[in-house]
Amino acid sequence: MGEIVGQGYVGQGLGIADLLAVLYFREMKYDPNNIKWSDRDRFVLSIGHYSIALYAALAEAGVITVEELDTYGADQSRLEMSGSEITPGFEMTGGSLGHGLGQAVGMALGARLDRKPSRIFNLLSDGELNEGSTWEAAMSASHYRLDNLFAFIDCNNQQADGSPAKVLNSEPVHTKWEAFGWDTQRVDGNDVGAIVNALEAAKTIKGKPHAIVLDTLMGKGVRAFEQREKNHFIRVEPSEWKIALEQLEERAPLNERTL
Repeated sequence: MGEIVGQGYVGQGLGIADLLAVLYFREMKYDPNNIKWSDRDRFVLSIGHYSIALYAALAEAGVITVEELDTYGADQSRLEMSGSEITPGFEMTGGSLGHGLGQAVGMALGARLDRKPSRIFNLLSDGELNEGSTWEAAMSASHYRLDNLFAFIDCNNQQADGSPAKVLNSEPVHTKWEAFGWDTQRVDGNDVGAIVNALEAAKTIKGKPHAIVLDTLMGKGVRAFEQREKNHFIRVEPSEWKIALEQLEERAPLNERTL
């Protein structure tokens, strides 16, 4: 997708791909042929510009076709650079940050009231911790004891205007979520095994929502991307894409065995 348009939010996509692999190919219950199945687990992508990674996961999962990925970022495409509900498999329209956790709380509470087995998995960013609405939602989730809600906080240490430490420091992230009444863990977000183990541990805790803080590396798996000082929006020379794909192929077998 990035190669077709020559640019995009590739760094975020590579940084969070390990989480999506675990969720879509090991953990979540969904039917690619019936995306509105009422008992489905729901993945709520709060960070709309991370959609490049979710499009890839949905294509692998059979929700959309691999061929449609070629339309990423094009006029009239369902695969916008900042994802929305026009794409099958998207539960919310992203872009305006700080709204995802609140919507996830509503979905989790609705599932409980409807006596549905659905679990809600929300991905939000360390930058979204700047938004007061995130913390209002966090308080609500613990108040209602929503143990069917899992929040993943992507701590990649980059925002559009710099590192969170310089823009508005939110560390220590994990102790803040603990203070808000969440079952909290912090793991390497690019280690598939660590993510699997964190989910298994979280499922044993009842009566609390679950926060899994992920320390990730933007551009993970492509050495040239990992080493960039700024990865928020990547523009790549045509010759670099072949090298990037080769490096990703080197990393793939280990994670496939773990899943």
